[in-house]
Amino acid sequence: MEPGSNADSTKQLRMRELIDLLAVHNHNYYTLDQPTISDVQYDELYDELVGLEQQSGLTLPDSPTQRVGGEILKGFEPHRHRARLWSLDKAQDAEDLLAWNTRVRKAIADYNTKNPDAAPLPDPSYAIELKFDGLTLNLTYDGGNLVQASTRGNGTVGEGILAQVKTIRSIPLSIPFTDGLIEVQGEGIMNLSVLAAYNTTAVEPLKNARNAAAGALRNQNPRITAERKLNAYFYNVGFAEGVSFDTHQEMIQFLRDNRFKVNDYTSYCATIEEVQAELERVAAGRHEHDFLIDGAVVKLTDMRTRETLGYTDKFPRWAVAFKFEAEETTTILESVSWEVGRTGKITPVARVEAVDLAGVTVQNCTLNNIGDIERKNLKFALGTHVFIRRSNDVIPEILGKADEEPGLEIVAPTECPSCGTTLELRGAHLFCNNKLGCRPQTIGRITHFSSRDAMDIESFSIMTAEQLFDDCGVRDPADLYALTYDNLIGLERFGDRKARKLLEALEKSKDRDLAAFLFALGIPNTGKATTKMLAEHFGNLAAIRVAEVEELVGLPDVGGIVAESIYSYFRDPVSASSIDRMLMLGVKAETEQSAPARTDSVFSGKTVVLTGTLSQMTRDEAAKKLEALGAKISGSVSKKTDFVIAGESAGSKLTKAQELGVTVIEDEQELLRLLGE
Repeated sequence: MEPGSNADSTKQLRMRELIDLLAVHNHNYYTLDQPTISDVQYDELYDELVGLEQQSGLTLPDSPTQRVGGEILKGFEPHRHRARLWSLDKAQDAEDLLAWNTRVRKAIADYNTKNPDAAPLPDPSYAIELKFDGLTLNLTYDGGNLVQASTRGNGTVGEGILAQVKTIRSIPLSIPFTDGLIEVQGEGIMNLSVLAAYNTTAVEPLKNARNAAAGALRNQNPRITAERKLNAYFYNVGFAEGVSFDTHQEMIQFLRDNRFKVNDYTSYCATIEEVQAELERVAAGRHEHDFLIDGAVVKLTDMRTRETLGYTDKFPRWAVAFKFEAEETTTILESVSWEVGRTGKITPVARVEAVDLAGVTVQNCTLNNIGDIERKNLKFALGTHVFIRRSNDVIPEILGKADEEPGLEIVAPTECPSCGTTLELRGAHLFCNNKLGCRPQTIGRITHFSSRDAMDIESFSIMTAEQLFDDCGVRDPADLYALTYDNLIGLERFGDRKARKLLEALEKSKDRDLAAFLFALGIPNTGKATTKMLAEHFGNLAAIRVAEVEELVGLPDVGGIVAESIYSYFRDPVSASSIDRMLMLGVKAETEQSAPARTDSVFSGKTVVLTGTLSQMTRDEAAKKLEALGAKISGSVSKKTDFVIAGESAGSKLTKAQELGVTVIEDEQELLRLLGE
């Protein structure tokens, strides 16, 4: 077909139509959380566009097919911002905030006094926005098309990350404003619920949402960025041709009108006293969001006042960042110990000089692995000051060295600190391969095997595992099923009742279904979601044990590394022997044969999320009852969620449900009624 033919023109017109249509549906889905078509209908339009692009060999720059992530980049090209991206002055407390406001009022009064013929600047009014803890983004649109995206850099020049930013589905590839060139600023983030879902199947779980977002956006492989399913909120137009604003409210409305995702929270206050009260409310609710925030930003709403007050060498005079109670500080790194986990992985744990961080006394910090120590320049840091950070109640992490002078060396072990076996370095991690003779490794494996979500051996604890290891020679989960009354009755703290109770619990656990058994095995790089999927897909243990890598790759959430882990585990002689012994000793590991799911319940065909603590049943029990009624149980709340069942101490999932307008069931008696009980 000749280029420029009528057929080509027709295809291009249809491609343009599809791109515009998909952009509207994408905006409704990812930005407004108000989908207007089904996933099936969206996929049909998308597939039609893909087909036309393949036939014509043409891809328009704002096509949604560009969001999947392309080839690995060789580096980041510098991007000079059209207008400087400023840092914000910080207010650590109410006194700092009032001092900032005094300076603002004085500057306004001075201007009005010195310019009697000009229209007076109004009394200050304020906008309060959340201060997101992610990575600052600067997007450039020319004629309505996204032509560049960059990091903040030094405020004047950043790094071009257009390919990475295109993978964020809440960012528009084109906007209705086509009258000139504009640059808008926002924050790239990873939602906490997305991080939690990612970590259920991740080969290397991510520690916190900020690092996850920043690392993904500065990764030279855009496909990795796409896998993180990032989000972005926008709050400023830094440079604009052909448009201006009188107030902050007008600018925010411009962003909304042009399909940018703006966070729902903005508070407008007339007095600084109202600002103080609102900041207290924001600080009190800081952990209720599905994303990290580390403070709030207070801005003057009048744009003419902003322009008049201008900037210092570093900061705008018309805005201030109110920081929450410090969650990052420095302390002395006293020592590093090396702990053995159930998989044999050796993890360094740092002991620091006790320091208060956001109301909690911190003494232990995570260091992850040897690679982490070297990457953060901590190899010679013992006895020196280090930066530590605590984010959303997780174990604090050491960020890096604070002192310029070197300290003592952190020496990585060459032998297992528990059993003395020579360690093996795999990637950035050290491993002890003594699976049956390494005490902490074995105890961790047996404790996991016996846990509630695994074989659910009642009243089993780490103390029980330690005692059985030391006094009964239990070296493997299979050894548990060979225990007898005579083995137990002579143990300290084991009377007749406790011995019989443990044997009964072991006998009962033999009937646990295949999914629970697979999870109990502790197969590297797999969690509950993966083992449940394996049980449902293969239907029996024998089929899983002989599955080839090719069969495993491509199953839901199973990539090459996970597939290799599963394949290798079942071909490991120690693992294979353990499974054979358990089967010989009566463990069934069979797929649960349940009655067909009902279709006449309010939960039939619905997606349900359980959160918090229920008083009359466990969450697992509730999940099974719901599945029997035809429900699909999910671990995270999204716009596709139909019901959230919230027990006591429900947290971010409940907040997310309320934000999205998802039906929430908080009355447990009402739940029982709907379950037919």
